[in-house]
Amino acid sequence: MNQTAGKATGVDPEDLYRRYGPMVLRRCRRLLGNEEAAVDAMHDVFVTVIRKRDVLHADAPSSLLYRMATNTCLNILRSKKRRPEVLGGELILRIAVLDDAEARTAARSVLARLFSKEKESTRTIAVMHLLDGMTHQEVADAVGLSVSGVRKRLRVLRSRLETLEQTSGLQGRVA
Repeated sequence: MNQTAGKATGVDPEDLYRRYGPMVLRRCRRLLGNEEAAVDAMHDVFVTVIRKRDVLHADAPSSLLYRMATNTCLNILRSKKRRPEVLGGELILRIAVLDDAEARTAARSVLARLFSKEKESTRTIAVMHLLDGMTHQEVADAVGLSVSGVRKRLRVLRSRLETLEQTSGLQGRVA
């Protein structure tokens, strides 16, 4: 901690990282259940510490960091719940690993029917977001829509895919 006129002001991010990094990582692992996501969340916590080092008062640094890690992870979990990143994820995963030529043909037929009724921009949005891994904001900027417009198009597409899956008989054929 820095000292100014005998009063504590701010924190030393490097010292906090060395001393409490493992604790923060354990907390993130426990909440997220995924090593990569936990490491990213831990880094987010310490980026916040760096940004706010002059205003943070770490009288109890372990409690502060534990709370920050918890809040960061809960925000990540809430975001995932609100905005699932995978469009018909289970079906698409099953299609991707098909070995049976007949099932692959049926799957292609379903996807062709799905996209034949969509605007070109919707197909572009799906490819950018699902295959290229672009965020909703990046896709929105690229296609000239709002983020909510992109989300709506993906949501409608997901719903249509689920309906097609149910009506196509693909469910039983794609293991």
